[in-house]
Amino acid sequence: MSQKLNAPRGTADVLPGQAALRLAVEDAARELLEGAGYGRIETPTFEATELFARGVGAGTDIVEKEMYSFDDGGGRSLTLRPEGTAPVCRAYVEHGMHKLAAPVKLYYLESFFRAERPQAGRYRQFWQVGAEALGSDDPAVDAELIVLLHRLLTGLGAGGLRLRLSSLGTASARSEYREELIAYLHANESRLSETVRGRIERNPLRAFDSDDPETRRVMAAAPRLLDRLPSEDVAHFALVRELLDVCGVAYEIDTTLVRGLDYYTRTVFEFTSDDLGGGGQATVGAGGRYDGLVELLGGPPTPGVGWATGVERILLAAHTEPQAPSPPDLYVAHDGARVAAFKAACDARAAGLRVELEQAGRSLKGQLKHAERLNARFVAVVGDRDASVRDRLGGSEQTVALGELLAHVERARRP
Repeated sequence: MSQKLNAPRGTADVLPGQAALRLAVEDAARELLEGAGYGRIETPTFEATELFARGVGAGTDIVEKEMYSFDDGGGRSLTLRPEGTAPVCRAYVEHGMHKLAAPVKLYYLESFFRAERPQAGRYRQFWQVGAEALGSDDPAVDAELIVLLHRLLTGLGAGGLRLRLSSLGTASARSEYREELIAYLHANESRLSETVRGRIERNPLRAFDSDDPETRRVMAAAPRLLDRLPSEDVAHFALVRELLDVCGVAYEIDTTLVRGLDYYTRTVFEFTSDDLGGGGQATVGAGGRYDGLVELLGGPPTPGVGWATGVERILLAAHTEPQAPSPPDLYVAHDGARVAAFKAACDARAAGLRVELEQAGRSLKGQLKHAERLNARFVAVVGDRDASVRDRLGGSEQTVALGELLAHVERARRP
């Protein structure tokens, strides 16, 4: 016997009962986002590695440790996409979408890839729903996206939700604060974890994300960016909060929320679920504003804001269980009339019925038992000229000509 092959570590097969749940997420996202004016976009599974190194940030965990990159055989480095915002912004620039009426609203549902430690509901290949709005710096766009994500998560049954909210200010405001924070970290360098010490100059804000106990004690007294925002950023953040208030979306201000990507500016937010545990494991969806990213990728100055939420994380937070397939409307059995049975099944499917057909060599008795297991509403035992049709719901049984089989079933299905 050949050795059994399993899926690569950190990946998961999607079986039929699980696929139905994922389809429900996709349907809910499509209805909600398209109803708010967002159009679907799909980007390639792999992009130039430079897109993420430049857009996401060379000092981020994603670029440093989590990307799957490879040579394409022609000396070019390509990367399986680890996140969706940079590819959407690349497409926005490449296709001249800045010429469209602002804001340009886009959403996606695609697979992503990160070489991180697999955990419950978190895999190395995973699916995300994401939404991006480009071309407007209006705080109403920030608030709209947060409200939409809140409605998506609550509508799908994600439990124990909390919304953490903060602002990182504009790039210029953050630059001044960055120097202050770097000085503070260097003054307390001996108490910081090795990881945090290694990126003080490259990405000092990530110190707030550290799980190291001593580092967390140091960061508890660190200066806060939210306390040093200029008046324009303060006003922007205040209006975001006011709009969330009038829509009844509860939130908590978290001055340590910095997010892990370099491109964020101003509004940042994160939805967590108490049902998923603590730390990063609790995150269900997150996002923020990225007003400099499009320009960084070669486009015109373009404000933007967006979010992404993991499909697997949503289903875990909603405590979903695999669903049994819907029972067939009709099970077609036969005792030798294979061709007639096959045609009857084809005709019924063409009419829109859910139909199962005997294809495993069972005896007629075995076929009838299998129809019961499938919970088929109607069972038709097809002969060369007629069929015996049993309505398992109504308890009736009648023999009809093959040409009348479909009409008979349709009449019986009507209330």
